[in-house]
Amino acid sequence: MPARIRELDLSPLRGTEDERRALANKLTAVYHDIGFAVLVNHGLPTGYLDTMFAMMAQFFALPDAQKLLIDKRESRHFRGWEAVGTEFTNNRPDVREQIDIWSERPALAEDVLPAYLRLLGPNQWMPDHVIPAQKALTLDWFNRLGTIADEILSLFALGLGLEADHFHTAFDKNSMSLMKFISYPPTPEGAAGVNAHHDTGFVTLLAAGPTPGLQVLDPTGDWIDVPVVPDSFVLNIGEMLQAMTGNYLVATAHRVITSEPRMSTAYFHGPSLHTALDPIQLSPRFIDAVAGSERHRSAGFMTTKEQTAAGVRDMGSTNRTNTYGEQLWNYFARSYPDMMQAHYG
Repeated sequence: MPARIRELDLSPLRGTEDERRALANKLTAVYHDIGFAVLVNHGLPTGYLDTMFAMMAQFFALPDAQKLLIDKRESRHFRGWEAVGTEFTNNRPDVREQIDIWSERPALAEDVLPAYLRLLGPNQWMPDHVIPAQKALTLDWFNRLGTIADEILSLFALGLGLEADHFHTAFDKNSMSLMKFISYPPTPEGAAGVNAHHDTGFVTLLAAGPTPGLQVLDPTGDWIDVPVVPDSFVLNIGEMLQAMTGNYLVATAHRVITSEPRMSTAYFHGPSLHTALDPIQLSPRFIDAVAGSERHRSAGFMTTKEQTAAGVRDMGSTNRTNTYGEQLWNYFARSYPDMMQAHYG
């Protein structure tokens, strides 16, 4: 029988210590099982999501000539707007257009080492006379979701028997989080709005909007629909948490296939580029749970283009990079090969 996507109430975050710990244990158990849930009572003001979706609709209704004011191809830091079919996910072109906005940082030299530090840099912003207050709205959204993500990481830490601030030390001036504003046209037969994949980073918060289309691969191998719940977020974890918990928490494959136009916005909470992906010292009960589950023992990571060509199954790589920065650099090389070649050879 296919699994079901759970709904988790975050209001205990603002409750007693016992209520927070109970929520932490529930959250950790859910993400040991499937790696996805729908979050309600997240604390954002009523109507805030509507404001963000209105701004997105205004941008995506513009002609391409105006969208090109923030053409991602002009950014060696991979920031800005891209047309449908630009990004390759799991080595296949996606049927979506989007804006990528990363943590705002000063740019370093084009030949700085390690190479992943070249990803640090400024974003591209639409002029106010085209999209009023896009920068201010987006940065406020970025900060609000970063706060929620920090609270969720504290819950995961407590659920894993660690101090609540265990993961917070991974965030510094070189931290790299990502906000995506995405527009999907109807998906052609045999394609995907975004192809099946795992996320990088620690956690992803997705405001999926009113249109269905997000699907998750459940533990039995069935694709199941994520329910549309008004004023909610979908939370999933990335390969960093999978690697650092020794596969106790699992990054779960997901994709988008939609029969009608769809918008969403996703926030990917990323730590310092230098953060090592070394496993955390967990208590024996977590280690034993992985050892006793073939699905967890064999949970893989996103493949490179070369591994796919060599026959490695999707998300079946056993290679773990040493740092988050290396993981991100590999992501850009895999997802934007032409841009990577144009900027860095």
